[in-house]
Amino acid sequence: MSQTDRVYRIERLIRQRGQVSFQQLIDELEVSRATLKRDLDYLRSRLGAPIVYDRFGNVYRFAEHSPAHSAEAARHELPGLWFSERELYSLLMAHQLLAGLDGEGLLGRHLQPLLERIHQMLGSRDGEAQALLARVLILSPARRPVPPRFFELVGTALAERRRLQMRYLTRGRRATGEREISPQRLVHYRSTWYVDAWCHRSEGLRRFALDAIEEATLLESAAKVVTLKQVQAAMDAGYGIWAGARRQWATLHFDAQAAQWVSREQWHPEQKGRALADGGWELKLPFAEPTELVMDVLRHGEQVRVVAPASLARAVAARLVAAAALYADEAGGVGVAPQPV
Repeated sequence: MSQTDRVYRIERLIRQRGQVSFQQLIDELEVSRATLKRDLDYLRSRLGAPIVYDRFGNVYRFAEHSPAHSAEAARHELPGLWFSERELYSLLMAHQLLAGLDGEGLLGRHLQPLLERIHQMLGSRDGEAQALLARVLILSPARRPVPPRFFELVGTALAERRRLQMRYLTRGRRATGEREISPQRLVHYRSTWYVDAWCHRSEGLRRFALDAIEEATLLESAAKVVTLKQVQAAMDAGYGIWAGARRQWATLHFDAQAAQWVSREQWHPEQKGRALADGGWELKLPFAEPTELVMDVLRHGEQVRVVAPASLARAVAARLVAAAALYADEAGGVGVAPQPV
C-alpha cells in the first residue's frame, strides 16, 4: 500500500469511526509504528488534517469538539479522487503544458490552488517536481495574446450561460462592428483562443478570435441554447479553424523528402494517406474554405503539388506566382510575372 493510499485510509477510518487507537491503525494498515507516525504527521502538517491525539481515551480523532478547531475540521476533507505519486507528477506535467498554451496565465492562476495542493502531496519530493517542470519547455510561436478581462468575460458568459455584447474587429473586411453573442465553446488552436458563439446579428453560429475583441460587456440576458452536437456539426466540418458545411476533398502529393514528416502528421481527423511508388506521400483530406489549407500547402513550397480540386491548385499557384514576383530583383532580374488564373 502506497503512502497516498494509507493516508486516505487513515482519514476515512477516523471519519467513519469517530476515534481510532494507534494499535487499531497499525492493525488496519499493517505497517510499523514508525511508518504510522510519519503518515499521521504527513496528514497534519502537509494536508492540514485537524487530527488530535486524545490522551485520556488513547485514540486519534478529528478536533470537531474543540472550539478552536471546529471551523478547520468542518472545512477539511481529502480529495474524493486520490492520486498516486506517478499520477501527481503527470498532473504537474499537464499544468506545465497548460502554462505553455496559456501565455497570459489566464487559466493557470485559477488552477494555482490545485498546483499548491499537488506540491503538498509530493512533500519532500517537491524539489524534484520543480526540477521536472523546469525541464519542460512549450514554445508557442505567433501567439496572439488576449487581454485577461476579455478572456474572463467570455469564460464567465460561457459558464453562466449569458450573452455578451462586444465591439469586434473583422480583419477580412478591416471593419469594426457591434455584436451580441451567446458563447457556446472555447477553442484553442495554433496558439490562439477563439469562441464559438451564436451571433444574434447574423442569426447563426460564428467563430470569433478573442484577440480581435476591442470591448466587451457581460449582459444579464440568457444565452441562446445550442446543443454541442449542433456546434460540432456547424463548426468542425471544415479544415483548421475555418468552419463550413459544404465540403470538398483535396488530394496533395508530397515528394520523398517531405513525405518523411508529412506521413506522420495529422492535418485533419478524417484524412487518408498512402505511400507513392516514387517514395512520396499522397494525402487526401476534406476542407470547406481553402484559406488555411492554402497556407499549409504553401509552407511546403516545391515539395508538394495539389492534384485536386483544380480550384485549390489555382489558388496555390496564384499565391506562389505572386510571391515569386516579389523576389524578381533578388534573383538577378529573373522572375515570374503574375498570370491570370
